[in-house]
Amino acid sequence: MLRYKSDIKTLIYLVVTTALMISLFLFHDQLENPWRGVLYAAELIMAITVGVIVHNHRHVPTWKNKGMNVFMDCWLTMLYGYPVFGWIPTHIQNHHTYTNKEPDYTKTYAFSEKNNLWTIIYYPMYSGGIQQKAIWAYMKELRKKDSKKYMQHLLQVLSILAVLVTAFIIDWQAALWYVILPHQISLNSVLVFNYIQHIHADEESEFNHSRNIEGFLNVFLFNNGLHTAHHIKPYLHWSKLPEFHAEIRDKIDPALNEKSLIWYLIRQYVLSPFYSKWSTKSMRVVREKVS
Repeated sequence: MLRYKSDIKTLIYLVVTTALMISLFLFHDQLENPWRGVLYAAELIMAITVGVIVHNHRHVPTWKNKGMNVFMDCWLTMLYGYPVFGWIPTHIQNHHTYTNKEPDYTKTYAFSEKNNLWTIIYYPMYSGGIQQKAIWAYMKELRKKDSKKYMQHLLQVLSILAVLVTAFIIDWQAALWYVILPHQISLNSVLVFNYIQHIHADEESEFNHSRNIEGFLNVFLFNNGLHTAHHIKPYLHWSKLPEFHAEIRDKIDPALNEKSLIWYLIRQYVLSPFYSKWSTKSMRVVREKVS
């Protein structure tokens, strides 16, 4: 019933993440270091993958069966920390329509044209807050137009409430460490990725609107680094992105094809304040000056 066999990898990731969250929440006191630390680090790393999986599932539903996709929505919501229908008005309907242009809720230059440690830290809080208004408006409108879909979305709300209430009743301290913190990493890491992928790119360009991260990151994160290809073909399954990226790679400005996420982060947010040559240059600002 999977739409693509490659999503067996998705299911493995979700089973592992679920097992880590439940095991650490219930049995953390019985685990001795360094094993508890190792497993907790693994849970936090897997939390990053949850946001990516939610993104993939919203673009290309994992299952052929509608009922299984409703189940998947609830499962992802419980791991992600927020109802995944939130991606519909903010990402599918908005971001992929405007691609970092007005009125994109997630545009990276909304409060600053700079690209530094402060802006990348503040961006998730700013963008997340802006998106809440769109999500509430979407649900209000959906309640009038499509009651069945509205009720399906409410299942996601009930799912995350059930997880949070149960966890805090059983052990509120463990809930903070093993449920809330992973949720926050899932929610914010995907916004950080969006920032990295669009900041200082040219939102008006056909091929230079996104920054790509090539290399091993894509093996681990479902080709999430190949962002130009994803925006051109948003409903292309993640497993098909490398082939399409190879087709268009020569049309993308080389400055937007990064070999390593780690090196980009070090270069841009650690070294560039001391060596300006390491910093990215805003293509949109250059374009506006020329015009």
